[in-house]
Amino acid sequence: MAAPEQKPAVRLLQYENEIFLDALHEDGLTITAKGLGADRVLLNYLQLYSDASNLVIVINTTQHEEEYLIEELSVAGVSPLPKSVTNEYSITDRKALYLSGGVLFVTSRILVVDMLTNRIPVDLITGVLVYRAHRIIESCQEAFILRLYRQKNKQGFIKAFSDMPTAFHSGMCHVERVMKNLFVRKLYLWPRFHVSVQDFLSQHKPEVVELHLHMTDSMTAIQTSILDIMQACVRELRMFNPSLEAEDLTVENAISLMFDQIVRQQLDPVWHQLSGKTRQLVADLKTLRTLLVYLTQYDCVTFYNLLQSLRGTEKSFGKNSGWLFLDAANSMFVHARARVYGHPGKVAKGNDKGTSAPPVNPDLRLEENPKWKALWDVLQEVREENTKLGEQGSVLIAAYDDRTCSQIKEYLCDGSHSLLTRLFNKTLGTDRAAPRAEGAQGKQKTGGGKKRKVEKEKAAAEGQVTLTQLVKGQGEDSCQTDEGLTACAKEPPVSSLNAYYGVLPTPVTIIHPLHGNNDPYSLTRTLREVNPSYVVLYDPEMEFVRQLEVYKAGRPGEPLRVYFLMYTSSTEEQRFLTSLRREKLAFEHLIKEKASLVLPEEPDVTRDMTPATEVSTRRAGGQESQEALQPKVIVDMREFRSELPSLIHRRGVDIEPITLQVGDYILTPDMCVERKSISDLIGSLNSGRLFNQAVAMTRSYKRPILLIEFDANKPFSLQTKGVGHYEMSFQEVQAKLALLTLHFPGLRILWSRSPYATAELFQELKLNRPEPDAAQAAAIAMETESVLPSDKYNHLSHDMVLKLPGVNSKNYRSVLDKTESLADLVTLTQDQIAEHLGNAANAKLLYEFLHTTFTPTSEVTKTKTKR
Repeated sequence: MAAPEQKPAVRLLQYENEIFLDALHEDGLTITAKGLGADRVLLNYLQLYSDASNLVIVINTTQHEEEYLIEELSVAGVSPLPKSVTNEYSITDRKALYLSGGVLFVTSRILVVDMLTNRIPVDLITGVLVYRAHRIIESCQEAFILRLYRQKNKQGFIKAFSDMPTAFHSGMCHVERVMKNLFVRKLYLWPRFHVSVQDFLSQHKPEVVELHLHMTDSMTAIQTSILDIMQACVRELRMFNPSLEAEDLTVENAISLMFDQIVRQQLDPVWHQLSGKTRQLVADLKTLRTLLVYLTQYDCVTFYNLLQSLRGTEKSFGKNSGWLFLDAANSMFVHARARVYGHPGKVAKGNDKGTSAPPVNPDLRLEENPKWKALWDVLQEVREENTKLGEQGSVLIAAYDDRTCSQIKEYLCDGSHSLLTRLFNKTLGTDRAAPRAEGAQGKQKTGGGKKRKVEKEKAAAEGQVTLTQLVKGQGEDSCQTDEGLTACAKEPPVSSLNAYYGVLPTPVTIIHPLHGNNDPYSLTRTLREVNPSYVVLYDPEMEFVRQLEVYKAGRPGEPLRVYFLMYTSSTEEQRFLTSLRREKLAFEHLIKEKASLVLPEEPDVTRDMTPATEVSTRRAGGQESQEALQPKVIVDMREFRSELPSLIHRRGVDIEPITLQVGDYILTPDMCVERKSISDLIGSLNSGRLFNQAVAMTRSYKRPILLIEFDANKPFSLQTKGVGHYEMSFQEVQAKLALLTLHFPGLRILWSRSPYATAELFQELKLNRPEPDAAQAAAIAMETESVLPSDKYNHLSHDMVLKLPGVNSKNYRSVLDKTESLADLVTLTQDQIAEHLGNAANAKLLYEFLHTTFTPTSEVTKTKTKR
């Protein structure tokens, strides 16, 4: 029986097919603009190699990405489907899975270990697909995987993809370093302004209706005040930190969501040296940016409530850089209050001091968000057009986040007056129920409340309406208003980050958040399921605009109208334009970089083979095998979460992963290293775990080492800041470290400033020393696990018994359990001791040691003197 024919997982567009073929013919790094379909190209590569004759490894993907890609291939009838290799698979199962071929998503930690232990046939791997390639740096696990792959496999392909061009626009030759870590020589750039992309998408343009809205006078005044405050904060930040790049410290950048990352990237290395003023300025700029988002995103009550929390909280008031005292801040508070209560000078009844006490409801202004009215008009227009054409085109509303979607839903169902009154009563006023208005315009109709109650009870009895039912037009009578425009389809949980909000029935309307989803493909799935004829972009988002262009180009002949809502001359508009400008500048930078790239003809997979051992001329005339000269470090499996094993391997030291009970790294047969980060060190000292680890290392190895490793970008000091002479407490880290060194004088403590320094340090410690043996290290670990004293044994007695002749790690517990004390042990006969030890020879050694009389050295010396 013939196998079923596989249809393409995704029908590639013309320019996407060019992207696919470019990378297919020659390995390289493909960088596309956001939303142009990098995932669609990767999906077709997965389908191409989904065959038992291939073994293709996909790395650097998330769980949600893997689930989405497998789901898409399943719909297309691809067989065999890719599999996700996690720790749920045993070692035997993984070996069988590798030999069965196909496409495999493998977590980096598992793949590194399997490569080092030869569980996966690296020479038989067809190729490696790397997603989100902008995250590949020298010290990461993915770079380690690719280096191991290229050392044993020179023929297999490496294809890398990224849709984050802005990530390559930082640092010197960043894209060149990434390409070296990927072992590729070709760079494929696909910006939105690429000729092929521009020409094709221009032939399939959706109908775009731009609605440039004007903010209210109060909103404009508030925005101006916030920008003035931000300008003052940026000016002070420059003054206190002249070393910072001035071109990055602008108000335009400050309103961008990327500003925190830009500033922290420059300040993190010296963060501990910064004054409290500088730290507070960075925090205040983040707070002010949040205020700008709340101003355009949410209602007047939510914004004013946030302001009141900033002003009224004593902690916030006492920990700001002083912007609350500026005239601009006062103007912001006055206009924010006016949006809720009315005229700025109007005081609520019974409120002589003009504070935020709740006024009487008839005096409320409750300014409506201008976008609400615009959205209502759009839906009215869509309804009229559907009626005229006799169709039922569905509508998808894409809003900023879950809270925005919830407010839109409530507005369309109950009206602005009901929504704002409810929010006021919940936050600023008394918590009493708000009257529900009929329809989004808040019109009161006779008998409307009773009708709505009956319909809601009916909807509750019928249950929630699913998305599929919503699109098919089922459940239309569940909660319909008198005007027949909108109704609540379901009540999503507030905590749901992937929820969509249905409003139906005429037109069928779905509301979905742009941000905050656990699943990054939830909006893509909704777009495909709803198949909307109308899309309302309630909030501007560059990536979703591109997705809509691709969506329309993939449905030639089908109508699509996009309503674009945006405040004119607002920070919302500026953020959108800044994101476009940043991407354009990033691609221009990459184009210049591509013209001057310097990469080797053959990938450089060699390591820094600085010898850690010297050849002994006394062994076979100085002739030793290469294997004997190759330095090796035994590494605990759990350490592959860090970047250190990769850096050790890069310095020419082989890595042998095993499960260690004692220590993290075995450098020589007698040298064991326990590696601690600062946070791990503090936690281990507080819990006492480090004490037990030190006990185990000192009993098992002659040279136990505690390595404390810093983060190069986050310096740390054991000394309490701003304290000179003071009495040390036993609860402090330095006191506990001092006690540890006193209790274990043989334990050496080493300090390292970064993983790079640690790798170099390990190589120096191994110089001219023998290599460790994995089997011996594992055996020591197993014995050490049983040697560790339990809480029921006295540590001093435990240590002393283990040092007695004839007592070892296998019989010491029997001695401790069957004797009350050391004095009781001396009273036992040799046969009784033999019963305890289970060995007559060991019993003889112990008995003779306990009952042999030894002459003290002083007495012997005194006798000789008298003679």
